[in-house]
Amino acid sequence: MGLRLSHTSRIEEIRPYTYFREVMTSGGFRTYEQEHHFAPMDDGTRVRDEVRFAAPMGPLGVVLERMLLRHYVGRMLVERHRWLKQVAESGEWRKYLHSVPEGSETAPLPEQPIKIAKMQRFA
Repeated sequence: MGLRLSHTSRIEEIRPYTYFREVMTSGGFRTYEQEHHFAPMDDGTRVRDEVRFAAPMGPLGVVLERMLLRHYVGRMLVERHRWLKQVAESGEWRKYLHSVPEGSETAPLPEQPIKIAKMQRFA
């Protein structure tokens, strides 16, 4: 339909390397929450997203949510996962990291590109 939806989120909970939860603070939805789960597998990392959202506009929003938004959000997740997989496996992910001050205690960066084994979405 040519509409672009955007929102601002806050990370409410994080468990490094395995999980983080984001909640919309402003945007086009009445509510929007997304949980990101990461699990190591023999052939790479499994990424699973769980999304819960509600449309604005009362009863009209419920109809829009059922007819359009579920499909839109599902497609958006597929595209985001496609991009994430490409960035992670190519080593391009390095450009998204903040520089780390010398002498700080951080986990070493992997030398090999990351392999994403499987991506799942639940919307």
